[in-house]
Amino acid sequence: MTIKIGDTVPETTLMKMTDSGPEAVQTGNYFKGRRIALFSVPGAFTPTCSAKHLPGFIEKADALKAKGIDEIAGTSVNDAFVMGAWGKSANVGDKVTLLADGNGDLVSALGLEMDGSKFGMGKRGQRFSMVVNDGVVEQLNVESPGDYKVSAADYMLERL
Repeated sequence: MTIKIGDTVPETTLMKMTDSGPEAVQTGNYFKGRRIALFSVPGAFTPTCSAKHLPGFIEKADALKAKGIDEIAGTSVNDAFVMGAWGKSANVGDKVTLLADGNGDLVSALGLEMDGSKFGMGKRGQRFSMVVNDGVVEQLNVESPGDYKVSAADYMLERL
């Protein structure tokens, strides 16, 4: 079943790259008491994800925060080392927190998995964005396969 507005984000473990290595992030604790803009991409370093999706959230970070967003997080079914390298290459700084969903546990629990096997990518997450307010989905924007419209930072910002 796919998550919907009003649902609580399921409890899973993501990984965040830190200066001392990967650090576990529990979704229940991460989303508690905060309003977070979360976006998901099929893969770090993939063309649309690197050229448009992540840069859009970096560029719009201040505007999103001005609308009440406490933190912006991006996730992908990649490991913490890949997500850390992607963040450095994109100069995310403190604008976006990149969280690795290495086993696809989050996208599976959300019902937003996709099968990228025919592209050599295996099981991945669909492209989507959501606003999570104290653990509850407030806004949900899921892309049609191959599209990049409703999960963009601009789209989210217009709806805040």
